[in-house]
Amino acid sequence: MSDPFDRAPGAERSRVNPGEYGFVGGAAAATEEDTKPRLFNQREPLRQPRTSPPFPDCSPNSGDPGSGWNSPQQYRDSTPVYSDMNSVLKSSNLSANAPEFVPSGFYSYEETPTFDESETYYDEPTLADMVTDFLGHLSSSPGSFESDVDYIANMLSSYVSTEESLHELVELIYSKSTEIPNFSYMGARLCNHLSHHLTLSSTKGNFRQVLLKRCQTEYEQRDQAVRGDTETQKRFHSYVLFLAELYLHLEVKGAKGTLNRAQILLTALKDLMISLLSHPVDANLICAVKLLKLTGSVLDDEWKCTRQTHMDEIIQRIETVLLDATCSRDVRQMLLKLVELRSSDWGRVKAATAASSATPDNDPNYFMNEPIFYTEDGTPFTAADPDFAERYQEIMDKQNYFHDVDGETVSEGFDFEDEMEPEIEEAFENFCLETERKRQNRVSQ
Repeated sequence: MSDPFDRAPGAERSRVNPGEYGFVGGAAAATEEDTKPRLFNQREPLRQPRTSPPFPDCSPNSGDPGSGWNSPQQYRDSTPVYSDMNSVLKSSNLSANAPEFVPSGFYSYEETPTFDESETYYDEPTLADMVTDFLGHLSSSPGSFESDVDYIANMLSSYVSTEESLHELVELIYSKSTEIPNFSYMGARLCNHLSHHLTLSSTKGNFRQVLLKRCQTEYEQRDQAVRGDTETQKRFHSYVLFLAELYLHLEVKGAKGTLNRAQILLTALKDLMISLLSHPVDANLICAVKLLKLTGSVLDDEWKCTRQTHMDEIIQRIETVLLDATCSRDVRQMLLKLVELRSSDWGRVKAATAASSATPDNDPNYFMNEPIFYTEDGTPFTAADPDFAERYQEIMDKQNYFHDVDGETVSEGFDFEDEMEPEIEEAFENFCLETERKRQNRVSQ
């Protein structure tokens, strides 16, 4: 227990003579050293080098104080050690200038990526991804429809090459047009453009025919949908409004090349309206009001041209609902406003009176294009105001210029407060009279 051990890293733990290193009270000194706290944990001995220099056979306990392993004489006299080390350095391929050090036992588990020339770096987008991107762009930027719709149609024509892809395209546009809020208008315009510019036509029809067949599927389930749960009614109402937009925007070429509305949708909208009013719950009635406010004037004109009274029958059904149905107060008010709207010809203004005979009394648009003036305190006034002439004259009086009847500048920077001389005033009055006479002569000619 009194013999200390050599604590050098990698050295063999061998017993040494305490007096050999000049220890005083070896056992006591060792004990004190062992009791001191260590700053680092004891590490494992370092791995022995692959090529170790041969050491002479000597004993650490020999009497010669210079024959131990720690003797400087030992290393000064060991010439073979340096020769072996020089040979190792010459044959080594290690360099101090290497960018990084990699131990010999280190193995990288990262697989080297292999590039297959048959695979492209970017995957080609699918038809669903492309349609989703296009519709999302039109939904967020509706003003770019006119400038981008031709590019969209060309891209879809290059992708839609089979009958299956045509049906997929129709389903994607239909689902997005009924799912995205307030997108039915833009979806209907896109459908109209694709019906004229999409090149593919399958054995089952072109884009427009496939779209109408898809809409017919929902049309045949109308009686069940108006009595379904909340989600079913919500999907059905979105379909009804989308079909209304299709009727307004979908154009079909006639026999003489004229563009007309799809008459089959006119009949469908009438039947959908009757189905909504046949089950007068609040959600169905609100959808009926939206449908009539959107297409009421167009439907009424179409039926009047063919001497049909379908609109009168629908309004009569609405009045019956107002008397019998137990709808909420807000919905009842909406229905009353709708009946009043139809009685005023859907809020349309009659044709404006001819400009030659138009007056503020017989033409409601008489003052529509008149300029707006402002007083000093910022109060706006137009020609429709009763005191327009007085206010306008006040503004003109405060300006330092005025114009003659023909628009030519007569005076600029004229001071009205200065009194004119009698000769100048008389000449000016004669000038004004002569100008007015010339104007009347031109008007009479």
